[in-house]
Amino acid sequence: MSQTAIINKLGRTSYPERKVNLYENLQNLAKSYSVIALSRMTKVRSAQLMAIRKKFRNEIKIITIKNKVAQRAFEEIFKDVKGLEFLNKELEGQCALMFTNLSPFKMNLTFDKNKIFMAAKGGDIAPNELVIPAGNTGINPGPVLSEFKESNVPTKIDQGTIWVSKDTIVARAGDVIPQKLAALLSKLDVKPIEAGVAVNFAISEGLEFKEKDLKIVVSDYIQELIKSFQEALSLSVEAVFFTKESMPLILLKGKQHALSLAAESGYTSPDTIELVILKANAIAANLAHQLDSKGFSSNN
Repeated sequence: MSQTAIINKLGRTSYPERKVNLYENLQNLAKSYSVIALSRMTKVRSAQLMAIRKKFRNEIKIITIKNKVAQRAFEEIFKDVKGLEFLNKELEGQCALMFTNLSPFKMNLTFDKNKIFMAAKGGDIAPNELVIPAGNTGINPGPVLSEFKESNVPTKIDQGTIWVSKDTIVARAGDVIPQKLAALLSKLDVKPIEAGVAVNFAISEGLEFKEKDLKIVVSDYIQELIKSFQEALSLSVEAVFFTKESMPLILLKGKQHALSLAAESGYTSPDTIELVILKANAIAANLAHQLDSKGFSSNN
């Protein structure tokens, strides 16, 4: 699309060249990459996004832009990029757009592995039970003592520093963390907030993937793959279908059946002689027991 067309689309007679270039760049990126994803930035801090940008700069292009600008840019190329209309509808709130050739599942797993723990801020929600452990805090006595008191954390002064008398629960999972408690946790270097970028929506090859679709528990999938392999191997052995994996088991099963048949028929060979003798002894012992039960002596 020409710059003139873009300016007309945006409804202005003049528009900063930087904005026009950004508009064109969005369209080119959408056409150039196989996956377009968005991440909602409401719980993502700028430092995290910068770290992700730096780490994946060769694999993922990340752009933050006003939703209206992105939507207008994408509307012009719906016919060129399948599924883009689905993504356009998801552009709400503060979002980051990601352009990549990585699978959206792999991208989400990669982000999940790169989560970090950060200090809490006032108003954050406790992700789990928060405990201030007993022991030396290394903090000198002073006004901070009032922060411990307000959070109901028992303390004592020993050797010139503040000690926490016992392990103390200061918040339960789901509690809102007050500003003063957040400040205290920060002083104690307690970082309870798990932070990271997540893929909230993605399109790939015309298909749309919502956040719940992209969440993969790797251990569960590994167990499913192991189970599927074992079931397939068992079926191939029963069906006598030869593969690299099933052939040793099929041959072993065949050998066991052959030995069993030879033993049943009394056919002797170096491999079966022991089985044949064991079976004969078992039959003889059983016959002797029956004779004894009828009053005949098996020793005569």
